[in-house]
Amino acid sequence: MPHFSMDTPRAEHPLDIVERLACMKDWSFDRAELDEMSVAVAGRWAEYHIAYTWIENVEALHVACAFDIKVPDRRRNEVMQLISLANEQLWVGHFDLWSAENVVMFRHALLLAGGAEPTNGQCETLLKAAVDACERYYQAFQFVLWAGKTAREAIEGVLFVTQGEA
Repeated sequence: MPHFSMDTPRAEHPLDIVERLACMKDWSFDRAELDEMSVAVAGRWAEYHIAYTWIENVEALHVACAFDIKVPDRRRNEVMQLISLANEQLWVGHFDLWSAENVVMFRHALLLAGGAEPTNGQCETLLKAAVDACERYYQAFQFVLWAGKTAREAIEGVLFVTQGEA
């Protein structure tokens, strides 16, 4: 297997840029670790807790946005089917089920190989992609979990777009 060196010097830690952006945007955040930071963002349907993680060995800034809803075992298969249907609609990032906690989350990463520095715009877009995806599909997960809908019914319910005016 080829050996790749990832020891490219950086002007600053990628999460320093995210932290500065959070201050400028007046986002509520916590950075207890050098390589981890959490940001709270109020959405239309829920407050989202977004975790940024710098993964040094692959030079990637990872973002994970978890829903504040637990998936009971009896609805797990239907939620997995909904995740698959939702992921078919996404251009970037993906949903998955974090098995340890039975929580649905959206994940995406910004690759910064070769010492590339993230920009404010890239960090903000990473957060926006996570929140937008969660906002778009949050109700579908609610439909499956609390209304007993099938994954297909739930996805059709949130992807329905009205035409014209009433």
